Amino acid sequence: MEASNIDIKEKVPASRKLGESEARDLAKAASKLIVAKGKKLAEFPAGGGVSNEAISAMLGPTGNLRAPTLRVGKTLLVGFNEAAYQGVFG
Repeated sequence: MEASNIDIKEKVPASRKLGESEARDLAKAASKLIVAKGKKLAEFPAGGGVSNEAISAMLGPTGNLRAPTLRVGKTLLVGFNEAAYQGVFG
């Protein structure tokens, strides 16, 4: 992030575990949700009616929010995928 001159407003340490309720809150506040798992990308509509499938995709095997998670405007990116980051930060 710093290498691309992206201003980070809040960092949450890994020791602070974010679970399903926090993931749901983040997704409700977004209008677009992009989840990356390896090379796979999934895009979900976000907002008030966020699906259980979207929330499940946001969580790792331990039930915690996957990292990294970024909120860029009204877009929420979960997981790392270079193409998705380029699409948002372009």
